[in-house]
Amino acid sequence: MSTEPFLQAPPFTVLIPARLASTRLPRKPLAEIAGRPMVVRVAERAALSGARRVVVAADDEAIVAACRAFGIDAMLTRADHASGSDRLAEACTTLALHDNAVVVNVQGDEPLIDPALVARTAAELAARTDCVMSTAAHPIGSVAELTNPNVVKVVLDAEGRALYFSRSPIPHWRDAPPGGALPTPPPLRHIGIYGYRAGFLRRFPALAPSPLEHIEALEQLRVLWHGEHIAVHVTDTPPGIGVDTPEDLERVRAMLR
Repeated sequence: MSTEPFLQAPPFTVLIPARLASTRLPRKPLAEIAGRPMVVRVAERAALSGARRVVVAADDEAIVAACRAFGIDAMLTRADHASGSDRLAEACTTLALHDNAVVVNVQGDEPLIDPALVARTAAELAARTDCVMSTAAHPIGSVAELTNPNVVKVVLDAEGRALYFSRSPIPHWRDAPPGGALPTPPPLRHIGIYGYRAGFLRRFPALAPSPLEHIEALEQLRVLWHGEHIAVHVTDTPPGIGVDTPEDLERVRAMLR
């Protein structure tokens, strides 16, 4: 259950990239969860955020058809996009969104996404004219989480903007006690939800990739590399379960039965 205060954000659009191919979980967007395809579950949760429109940007007609069967707005995009951001850039152009329109990217494998967090991500960007993007973070609760390379960390500046994202423990606590501990305030875990100004999202694919994004395998580092700002909303609500493996899928199915 979310403890995030629900916020009515200014008008925004949710875009959900969905790709049929998946190495660890074939045809993942169409995986059945309590009688609905996963991508439909994601869209239904996102719609509870108060978004003006929720659109699934798919790479295959099978996803589009599955969404429309449940009344979910969906559109077909090119199958050869290198990333979800590229797919969303095409969707922004097709939807003719104004350059200043706020778009929230909700991942298609987050069937338990917190609608309040979606609204907060949109509101954070709408309030920050100095930023082209927004995202979210949550205080890390254990040393194991801090040292896990699959948990992305973020450090902020005095204005609540991202300074850097890393798979390594950041900040490094030089004087940590023996046996491991967390500093105060605790480090932040990055939550993979993004708000964009539509104009920047259309421009993003043309930006030269950053050496840092290749090293860390984190696409958001391209934004910082080019001198742009990302606003970060820090929430007390832990992120929901994402579906990356068959085991994750079974956990979510059990929760929604």
